[in-house]
Amino acid sequence: MLVLHGFTGSPFSVRGIAEAMANAGHSVEMPLLPGHGTALEDMLPTTFADWSAAAEAAFHSLASRTETVVIAGLSMGGTLTCWLAERHPEVAGIILVNPFVEPWNDEMVSGIQALADSGVEVLDAIGSDISLQGVEERSYPGTPLKPLLSLVQGVEVTSAGLGDISCPVLLFSSTNDHVVAPSNGEHLIANVAGSVDQVVLDESFHVATLDVDADLIVTQSVDFVERLAR
Repeated sequence: MLVLHGFTGSPFSVRGIAEAMANAGHSVEMPLLPGHGTALEDMLPTTFADWSAAAEAAFHSLASRTETVVIAGLSMGGTLTCWLAERHPEVAGIILVNPFVEPWNDEMVSGIQALADSGVEVLDAIGSDISLQGVEERSYPGTPLKPLLSLVQGVEVTSAGLGDISCPVLLFSSTNDHVVAPSNGEHLIANVAGSVDQVVLDESFHVATLDVDADLIVTQSVDFVERLAR
């Protein structure tokens, strides 16, 4: 199992899935993506090419020691999960938690680009969108604009290739997501070639892996992987 965290976040947000898979006897890779998990300044020069290369390297590391590879991702981790599945038809299945896969409209992109061009480097933080009181994602205290624009470009490329995903998909979608629009789930379902089992989360916000439905996500993810392994 390859487990991928989100934009400005860290493996902490998806550790529950990784630990459950390891406890179930599965090999696990959970990389810290470039620029993440240290200081916000370290993320400023990074791009989607850096994150996807790290995800690709982790994929090959895992594939070298296990026959069946399943990938799970939260938010941008979901983007990278789809990006990998499009390029590796041997992937047995993917698990997505509020993935960012629907391209932004031109107005949104232009607005962020204008801010970046004016010299703005960081906007307010998008992390810790969690309904449970007192729970923090341990994400960066800001949103770096140039990396965000690079992510948006990566989403456009990934969205265009969704039709190449033919493996089974387990999709967790929060109805109250204040970071990634719930329509991203609908976009995914409408465009992938494989079957999609969607689980709607009515109580959890964006970082559902640390929210009310965390145990549900872990349990259903383990069951999904066990079915694929059989």
